Amino acid sequence: MATRWGICSAGKISHDFTVALKSLPDSDHKIVAVGARNLEDAQKFAEKHSIPAAYGSYEELSRDPSVDVVYLGSIHPRHLSLSLLFMTAKKNVLCEKPLAMNSREVEEMVACARANNVFLMEAVWTRFFPASLEIKRLLAQGALGELKMVRAEFGAPLLGVPRAMEKELGGGALLDIGIYCLQFACMVFQGERPESVQASGGCLETGVDECMVVTMKFSGNRMAVCLISNAVALPNEAVITGTKGSVRVPAHMWCPTSLIVNGEETQYPLPEPYLPTNFLNSTGMRYEAEEVRQCLLKGLKESPGMTHADSVLLAWLEDEARRQVGVEYSQDHH
Repeated sequence: MATRWGICSAGKISHDFTVALKSLPDSDHKIVAVGARNLEDAQKFAEKHSIPAAYGSYEELSRDPSVDVVYLGSIHPRHLSLSLLFMTAKKNVLCEKPLAMNSREVEEMVACARANNVFLMEAVWTRFFPASLEIKRLLAQGALGELKMVRAEFGAPLLGVPRAMEKELGGGALLDIGIYCLQFACMVFQGERPESVQASGGCLETGVDECMVVTMKFSGNRMAVCLISNAVALPNEAVITGTKGSVRVPAHMWCPTSLIVNGEETQYPLPEPYLPTNFLNSTGMRYEAEEVRQCLLKGLKESPGMTHADSVLLAWLEDEARRQVGVEYSQDHH
């Protein structure tokens, strides 16, 4: 039986996710419906991607009995209310990152998933790329010896993009792209909570962060440093160094297609998209989609590769970094 997907929101990331799904066998993945805030948008999206059902409201999508799992691709301030809508309707949910605006919202979503006995995963697609699985394998083998330092950076020139700048839209570099650096450190250190977090950064006039440096100290004198900017493009590499060697993700660390292990490079190419995508390497979203399918087939309610605890830790780190830099959202005052 194919996993039957409903797509929530007909925006850019939903387009890319749909294109990625089509790179997988249709005997395994089928898109059965799309829901948007207005019917015309949903119908256009459905036509473009040959999706049988289009709804002009998210409520209608939540009531469609043919949908097994919803991909939630709306802006992050809407993640909480929409995920609660779908989970209460007994739908499994793959929700775009960041899972929510703060840890209080994340905990509410996790509690709702458990109460309704449905699957919930934060769409940290990076973790399911073949290159990331290889990093985890090397670490599990102890190939790098004792881990000591992690450095990750993500900078992109996004200052003309309202979604990146406006507080009401959940703007700011940390929640949008910095999350990839934080999750990388958390993945390497296997979900351990750091002993200390120090963040410094600068904010735009809109009150959201433009740049941030987050330093985390873990047990055993292990460090992680994250550099984040939505003003400039950075090399966007990530490096893990241990006493016996190093692994470098040489570029676009959030959607890695090559790894350099002790100087030796290996490529992990992606399939070509059948339609142009809005973002880099978007067919790589196929890996998180297949992870969801495998979890559902096994009856799991969370993914071992991105657990609820992983999302709670990530949200806690985001909250702590924002607190130190002075970024507050309306959602922080409930």
